[in-house]
Order: sequence, then structure tokens, then C-alpha cells
Amino acid sequence: MSNRSVFKRSPLSRETLLFLLVLLTAGSLRADDDLCNKIAEVRRIFEERRNAVVRIEAFDRHGKIVGTGFFVDPLGTLYTLAGIVANADEIFVVQGDKRLPAELLITDARSGVALIKVDSKSPFIPIGHAKGLSLADPVMSIGYPMEMDATPTFGILGGFDRKFLGKYFVTTHLRANMPVQAGFSGAPLLDLEGRAVGIIVAGIGNGSACYALPIEAAEKIRTDYARFGEAHHGWIGVTVESSPAEVEGSQVRITELGAETPAMRAGLKNGDILLQVGDVKIRDVEDVIDAAYYLTADDMVTIRVARDGKPVDIDVLAEMHPTLKPRGPGVNVFEPPLTSNLMLGGPHQ
Repeated sequence: MSNRSVFKRSPLSRETLLFLLVLLTAGSLRADDDLCNKIAEVRRIFEERRNAVVRIEAFDRHGKIVGTGFFVDPLGTLYTLAGIVANADEIFVVQGDKRLPAELLITDARSGVALIKVDSKSPFIPIGHAKGLSLADPVMSIGYPMEMDATPTFGILGGFDRKFLGKYFVTTHLRANMPVQAGFSGAPLLDLEGRAVGIIVAGIGNGSACYALPIEAAEKIRTDYARFGEAHHGWIGVTVESSPAEVEGSQVRITELGAETPAMRAGLKNGDILLQVGDVKIRDVEDVIDAAYYLTADDMVTIRVARDGKPVDIDVLAEMHPTLKPRGPGVNVFEPPLTSNLMLGGPHQ
């Protein structure tokens, strides 16, 4: 007699088949309901936010540049891209039937964003939090493609990227899998609460997706402008590299301290393992890209390192970013990391 166990399969009863069919149908209906609800949310947000999103027209010696911008306060302050307005002789905000002259407040080549202002009260888009987003979260935008009216687009968050085509961004960018057209540069990336979580800086994949600067990175520039009247990018003057040994979760080692730099004066040392910069925990070399971006000149930043196997906190007073120049081998993470081919800003349309 064979020692194999044999299980006889009984045919499903009519009642069981009907029950399974009901379950499958219910699941399909729920999926359809979810999709309909998402579409309804997109439609609602479009209607609520479209008046806070405007066409930007800039004129320089080469002609007319057109993009998108959006109001961030009720006093007429807008975000757009530096590439649209930086060299403009005239800037106009087109809002419905109104065409208002705008004042350029600040452009920042590092982040790629600009702030402009019109002398008018305005609807505005509340600021959200890119840091709270997760992969596959639904996102949308409103922009002005070419000479067309305000246009919505919708998709999901596809990635948090630090580089594209082998080149590093200045800070992590949001990759949204949603279609965009020429003219969407400067448009807000919105969550389904209608809050701005980013600013679209480039279309990729022939417009099938796009990159957005996280709103926190843009807000750093707006805060700098409010405090100092200009972008106040910080710098402490160290070079780091990957360490073969992991210490307290970090494999980032300081290899060079510039002479008379904030880092040297504060007491950082070659060989220190970098654990944290301000609120940013450091695990690998790429983590310092975000840490470096959020440094503000004339502000104190606490840097935690491991030294002789023990954690040490050192307060460093960041200085204004120096003139760009190479600093030798390694990855220069608290100044422009030219040797790692780090870009000064995301790609622009």
C-alpha cells in the first residue's frame, strides 16, 4: 500500500460558487468606488485651487518665456521657477482676465525656485509636507500648458530620488508618475488635501512623469528671504567619504577639514564618523546631500559624530556658501560637491 496521502477534491457546491461570485463582484465594485472617489477629489481640488494657480509670462532680450506659478499667501506672493523669471525685464501674472505686473523678489540658482509678488490680494494654496509622503500616494497638479487654460493632471508618487541620469540633485526630489506638458514648470504638486507638497521643475520620459522640488526645500528659500533678504545657504567646510566599518549605523567618515573653516574652528576632526547633522540622520554618503542643503549661514547646527567609539555633539556656526571651486578628491558635502558631479539645481523645462 502506498504511503502517499491522497486528498479527494470535492466539487464546489452551487451555493459556494454564488458566494464567491458575490465576493468578487463586491471587490470590483469597491475598487470602482475608490477610483470614483479619487476622481471626485481631484475634481474638487481643481475647482478649489485653480484660481490660486496662474500663468507666468516673462520677457527678456530673447523674447517671451511662459510657465506656471502659484500664490502662497493672501498678499500676492507666488512661487515659480528661477529659469522663467531670473533674467526678465518684465514679469506678468495672468489670472483669468487680469494681467498683473509682478516684482521679482528672489531667484535661487541652487534650488531653481523664485519668489515674485503682485500688488493684489490673492487666493492661495496652503503648504503641506513632502516628508510625510509615501510611495504610491496620489498626487495632482494644475498648470498652464503653452497658451491653454488651467489644466489638471493626476498620478501617483513614484520615487524619492537623489540623482537622475548619473547627476545628483541638491536635495532629494519627488518623482511623480503623472503626465505634464510644456508650461507646467513652476506648477504646484498637490496632495489630495489640496496642499502644496512640491514645485514641478522638470518633465521626464517625454512628459509621462515629472520631478518636483519638495516644498520644504522651497520654504527654506522663502524663510531665508524673510530673514535675510536673500538665499542664505550655509557651509561648514568638510569632505567625507564612505567608511568600510559601520559605527552606530553610519558609514560616513570625515576625511578633510578645510583650514580656517567653521568645522575646524568648532572642533570636528579627520576620522570622525558622521552620525547626524541637525535633524538629518546620516547612514551613507548620499544622506549628507539633504543635510548640506538645509544648512543656513549664521545659524548654529549641532553635528553628532562618533569619536573613539563614543558619540560627541559639536555645535558649528555655519558660514555663507563660498565661491564654487574644486576641493580635491572625495565628496565635498557641505559645499558644492563638484567632484561627485552634484548639480546646483534640478533640471528645468
